[in-house]
Amino acid sequence: MTPPAAATKTVRDYIRTIADFPHEGILFRDVTTLFADPRGFRMAVDQLVHPFAGQRIDKVVGLEARGFILGGAVAHQLSAGFVPVRKKGKLPGPTIAEAYTLEYGEAVVEVHDDALMPGETVLIVDDLLATGGTAIAGLRLMERLGARVAGCAFVVDLPDLGGHRRLLDMGMAVHTLCAFEGL
Repeated sequence: MTPPAAATKTVRDYIRTIADFPHEGILFRDVTTLFADPRGFRMAVDQLVHPFAGQRIDKVVGLEARGFILGGAVAHQLSAGFVPVRKKGKLPGPTIAEAYTLEYGEAVVEVHDDALMPGETVLIVDDLLATGGTAIAGLRLMERLGARVAGCAFVVDLPDLGGHRRLLDMGMAVHTLCAFEGL
């Protein structure tokens, strides 16, 4: 008799949830367990790339910090360059900056002012889409540099926080691999 086939795992199955981090009442979606598993990581990168395969993507833009891990792998698969969008003060050369609102204040991200040539096509990548603040700030930076944004790709969507809707309302193509309800 043949043993039963193992259930096929999805990207979501590789993500662990940690309760009450970083604050009480928050369910933190930890993608480090996904990154640590070779099959899970490969699955996530392949699924992030899939909707954009065959399109001209000149650069993949990774949002700090886990977007660097994913963005580098996606850029490699798309034969594209990689551009980091970093927190203020982390890049060594001349930069342009974009402020965005956080739950309790404001943050600023930056990109080198020569990271893109006008007219280049970019894909924005990060691990998680919550309110959309960081992604929108990255999008605005790309537009200020004259890039065309082909879309935004995320592993996890937290739809209750509204970021997906905000990006769609801006006319962005949004690709996510899985969603978790709640905070």
